[in-house]
Amino acid sequence: MASYNEWMNSKIVDAAGTLSAEDLAKDNGGFFRSVLGTLNHIMVGDILWLRRFATHPANYQELNPVLGLAKPESLDQILFVDFAELSAQRKMLDVAISKWVSSINDKDLDHVLAYQRKSGGECRKDFYGLIMHFFNHQVHHRGQITTMLTQAGIDVGATDLVLLIPDEV
Repeated sequence: MASYNEWMNSKIVDAAGTLSAEDLAKDNGGFFRSVLGTLNHIMVGDILWLRRFATHPANYQELNPVLGLAKPESLDQILFVDFAELSAQRKMLDVAISKWVSSINDKDLDHVLAYQRKSGGECRKDFYGLIMHFFNHQVHHRGQITTMLTQAGIDVGATDLVLLIPDEV
């Protein structure tokens, strides 16, 4: 999923990069209003989840770059208005995610991760399930961005995971 995640984030960011700053910030009626707002929300979610995942007893060193980032204050926080900065941060996060996923072993998945909700209150959830949520969250919001880009006349191209699954001989 990390490879698909990185591939799709690159496609979405490249396509969004063809929009003007005005069109990036245009309120299209999405959950996070605009392409820029939704890209920022995905990043906010990534940072929050990766910071939680860093508390796993496996002590994933691959997540250290994320721990150096400021903790987002809200789910709709605009971390980056400047698209070049957003794009660079997206790439850094995707590299960290890929390295982190490569470091996870099977026994790490059988863990209950305790964390604080953004709205308050403690949760205790299956680590494997949280990882699936982490990737699904991005898929969900990238779908919204793809719709906004299509409405703006930009074709993101093929987005199906099956394209990355090798053919078996």
